[in-house]
Amino acid sequence: MRSFHACVAALAAVLALASAQESFKCPDDYGFYPHSRSCDKYWKCDNGVAELKTCGNGLAFDASDPKYLTENCDYIHNVDCGERSQLEPAISAPHCPRLYGIFADEAKCDVFWNCWNGEASRYQCSPGLAYDRDARVCMWADQVPECKVEEVANGFNCPAAGELTNAGSFSRHPHPEDCRKYYICLEGVAREYGCPIGTVFKIGDADGTGNCEDPEDVPGCEDYYGDLDLKSIRKSELLAGLNHQNRNAPSPAPKASKPRPPSQGPGRAAPPNARPTPVDDAA
Repeated sequence: MRSFHACVAALAAVLALASAQESFKCPDDYGFYPHSRSCDKYWKCDNGVAELKTCGNGLAFDASDPKYLTENCDYIHNVDCGERSQLEPAISAPHCPRLYGIFADEAKCDVFWNCWNGEASRYQCSPGLAYDRDARVCMWADQVPECKVEEVANGFNCPAAGELTNAGSFSRHPHPEDCRKYYICLEGVAREYGCPIGTVFKIGDADGTGNCEDPEDVPGCEDYYGDLDLKSIRKSELLAGLNHQNRNAPSPAPKASKPRPPSQGPGRAAPPNARPTPVDDAA
């Protein structure tokens, strides 16, 4: 009987401690304040009443606003958690270790997934690039440790030193199957490139040379684009380039709720249009 009362007393002490730890006194009538231990929890104060909130699984509370007026849950890798080291257990979905986040594909190093509430959108880096899990951008495949040898430039081997008679600091080589793709060899390392849409790679007269040309000028690749209207495609690309230049002018920030995935160009990550803010109302 004595041991039973001791257990009850111990349990009561633990519950009292937990209750004290979850209590929070609002510094002001209104605001959003970080949890002392959990990076994905925060306190919402409304009329001086504190309510414990939890960010979506895979997000963390961004406490960088010095005035504590911003309710913002962002990707975990974007948030400086400091000593707030605790996180809710991971909730996974196909291709998503957590419900929100950007994650590398487990099988192909040039593929990554943008997960939003457990729904995975597949993205693929441009030819020759792969997704770097640490930098969270597309890099040259030979610079990404997770890439297998056969995934770097599809296993293409550059010519040995001195094998090409007229090679300079680099050389260009056609893709064996795709008219639009080609390889550039630099110091013995092959990197895959793609010609602009509407063109294909034409082998040059000298070894290790070539350029992107119109398909009709490249024997064997005349029908590469089939029935596509290349003139319309090129006009669309020109207009897209002009629109891109216009977008460089100052303009109000768009109000998108879903962040863009990393840029598919090497070494560049496009910032999200707006940071994610999904919140699980259940504390």
